[in-house]
Amino acid sequence: MTTDGEERWQRVNLALACFAIDPAALGGIWLRARVGPVRDRVQKGLETALQGLSLRRLHPGIGDDALFGGIDLAATLAEGRVVRTRGILDGPAVLLMPMAERVKPGLAARLATAIDGDSGLSLIAFDEGAEPDERLPTALADRLAIHVDLVAQGLSQAPELALDQAALAEARLLLPRVTVPDSAICEMAEVAARLGIGSLRAPLQALALARASAALMGEQRVEQADLTLAVELVLAPRATQIPQDAQEPPPESEPDSPPPEAEMPDNADEQEQTDLPPVEMLIEAAKAMLPPDLLARLQAGRAARQAPAANGSGAAKKGNRRGRPLPSRPGRMGGDARVDLVATLRAAAPWQPMRRKASGAHDRLHIQMSDIRLRQFEETSDRAIIFIVDASGSAALARLGEAKGAIELLLGEAYARRDHVALIAFRGDGAEVLLPPTRSLVQTKRRLAQLPGGGGTPLAAGLKAAMELALLAQGKGMTASLALLTDGRANVDLAGIANRAQAGMDATAMAKAIRARGFPALVIDTGFRPTPGLAGLAGDLGAPYLALPRADARALSAAVDASLNLA
Repeated sequence: MTTDGEERWQRVNLALACFAIDPAALGGIWLRARVGPVRDRVQKGLETALQGLSLRRLHPGIGDDALFGGIDLAATLAEGRVVRTRGILDGPAVLLMPMAERVKPGLAARLATAIDGDSGLSLIAFDEGAEPDERLPTALADRLAIHVDLVAQGLSQAPELALDQAALAEARLLLPRVTVPDSAICEMAEVAARLGIGSLRAPLQALALARASAALMGEQRVEQADLTLAVELVLAPRATQIPQDAQEPPPESEPDSPPPEAEMPDNADEQEQTDLPPVEMLIEAAKAMLPPDLLARLQAGRAARQAPAANGSGAAKKGNRRGRPLPSRPGRMGGDARVDLVATLRAAAPWQPMRRKASGAHDRLHIQMSDIRLRQFEETSDRAIIFIVDASGSAALARLGEAKGAIELLLGEAYARRDHVALIAFRGDGAEVLLPPTRSLVQTKRRLAQLPGGGGTPLAAGLKAAMELALLAQGKGMTASLALLTDGRANVDLAGIANRAQAGMDATAMAKAIRARGFPALVIDTGFRPTPGLAGLAGDLGAPYLALPRADARALSAAVDASLNLA
């Protein structure tokens, strides 16, 4: 009996073989896997399957000159004429890109445009992201037909991939003669719609993979098994909802009941599965591929896309001294500006013959102010995650324990990043900053252990204290994000008086004030059932709303991590 890991590895083998048959039509593979022996075996299998094709490597920080070609400065200066270099995107090829989760939107758009064209380009994106929110940009992922996640794949269940070069060559020759029945086109479109896939590329990519699968099997017509494989490899990983069973019409008449001594055949289940309509068989195959926690992943991912200004790091600041290098920009020398000599020479090189002819001086280099290029860098500020925890009597003590555990889990990861964690508790008639922004794990655990519970719910006071702390952190150069954990039953106003109506109005006013200052936030409903009105408060905050009535500390930590897009 094969295990899940062995079945997953068999599908990887089939995915690589189908991709090697028709790389341009499939667009590429999004492979999510950590660096290690499992990924090495996949990469070795790819190189084996793609023998004879042009393989080119690129880095997620590659510049436009390397992508599209540019001026060869040394050759231009030596020959006195413009000499251009060829770019990586020049001509058909399979591009291999490690650290694909670091691709910037600009590069993703350029690669997506190149894949959409008729240049015969395809991309293998090795996604090494350690966190759920470290993902390939959507515009690029949408163009890669095959999505494979091997983060949980064990080495013992990942033997060497078996890829037959002769069989692949025969399949490439057979592929132009493979036909797709009209019914298969309708079935793929319906399956994609029921899985909540909005992209029209997905069913087309699934049909392309089904054709490659049929060619690999030596068939000239796409069969049901080929469509099933296409659903598993292309459509199921893109699912945004769990498909509901189709409503079957009631039978016209009651079937005759079998006699008591009659026995059901051993293959009754198989017969029932075979009798399903083709679309339902494909839906069942997709359901088998969906992870059990799909809804939780989708909810957290939806919140991450809704979170304003949450980009996985602190606020970006451009300068000319330190940080990640950015493309040089035209400018004037002076002050603290640093000249990019190579970029300046590259900009001036095409104009040298004209300038030398105009000036009559042929023994020197002519640089004008318009040629000057200045260095620029991008650096990010530290981040402060401010937890506003409801410690009132309406919030169960068990929920406080989960909040404490979530904060400890997040802080344990802050050492690998540049994050600070702060804690505000509100109860009784006011709020208290129990922990200012810190990275001290010992201090945090001590303060968390002292977090009391009970009393009224001064939600507005908690939001006010959070806004003041966020402004203070911002003044120190940090980027503040807020995470509110409450059951939403505000009953104490800003003056500390028990007045439910005024408490709600004060909380709304503070939420709008926080939103006006542009702080990204998240509202987690910790009640045992969704609280009426708390989603409206999240709207006033401009923040995603997550109802997590049965979440433990690890689930709370994952929700905050995904929704505030921490990486």
